[in-house]
Amino acid sequence: MRILNRLFHNKPIKLFWYFRCFIGYALPASFFRRRLPRVLARARKRPDWPYICQRVDYYNKLEQARLPEGKPAFPVEGLPVLRDHRYGKKCKSTYFFDTYRYTRWFPACLHWAYEFGDITHVPAVPSIVKSRPLQGDNRNSVIMKLDSLRHFVFLKDDKAFKDKQDRAIFRLEVRGRPHRVDFVRKYFGSEICDTGISSPVEGLPLEWVKPHISMYRHLDYKFVMALEGYDVATNLKWVMSSNSLAVMPRPKYETWFMEGTLVPDYHYVEIKDDYSDLAEKLAYYAAHQQESEAIVAHAHEYVRQFLDKKREKIISLLVLEKYFRQTGQI
Repeated sequence: MRILNRLFHNKPIKLFWYFRCFIGYALPASFFRRRLPRVLARARKRPDWPYICQRVDYYNKLEQARLPEGKPAFPVEGLPVLRDHRYGKKCKSTYFFDTYRYTRWFPACLHWAYEFGDITHVPAVPSIVKSRPLQGDNRNSVIMKLDSLRHFVFLKDDKAFKDKQDRAIFRLEVRGRPHRVDFVRKYFGSEICDTGISSPVEGLPLEWVKPHISMYRHLDYKFVMALEGYDVATNLKWVMSSNSLAVMPRPKYETWFMEGTLVPDYHYVEIKDDYSDLAEKLAYYAAHQQESEAIVAHAHEYVRQFLDKKREKIISLLVLEKYFRQTGQI
């Protein structure tokens, strides 16, 4: 499997992933609904139950709200019903399987709201989303682990930090992302960063385009730029699982990876929003190997909390259970 992952640039093999999803889709939802009380009861006896509750409350910040007459304040009229959440023309992306694997555990009559894609605003009603802004009141943005096939990729890095090049690398898509264009404009051709874009963009110099390189080739460098895209930096997860350092400004958005809990210069190397201190930061951490390796270790420890698949399933179920409970439906 590792050889296959390298051949596919370590991205999950979609054919295998969808095969597993369709196998699960064929199982009757009633099988899961009957099991839910037992699964949650066993979860409450786990030694890591306080940690699980902390994660659930982080993703789902909803507070139960009711109108004076005791009716739910959640406007369910006109919102989708779980029984209609089926695979088809209107819903056949990875977002469908990432939600259906958990919605099938709950009564089909329940209503929910969701917004799929790179969401950078807070919905008007409590909604399931992949991403949310970190600033302001974001309680209506209930995070679940969505688009996991693309976002949740972790690597096994065999090369030690000290054996890597004393440079950064930037190979990201810049179309529609002016802040990334600004970075390339400042650092293309720089000695401190191997900078290039992954595909041509109208209005930008063709010389900026450099050949695609695999995730593992990025790991030849001590520093990997992890600049946010439309929402979060997709590559941040696999960079933090490697022996290279993620370099980025402080996050403005977050996903299931809880980017809002990352500590600057502890889990990653923080730079200014205008990238003006990049050279200073790279020079410092290249010269201070012990501090750099400590950040690598902290990043690995942070990533490790997402690798327990059974616990991740329990947290996802509890996030949804709290969603239906706090909207007054159960």
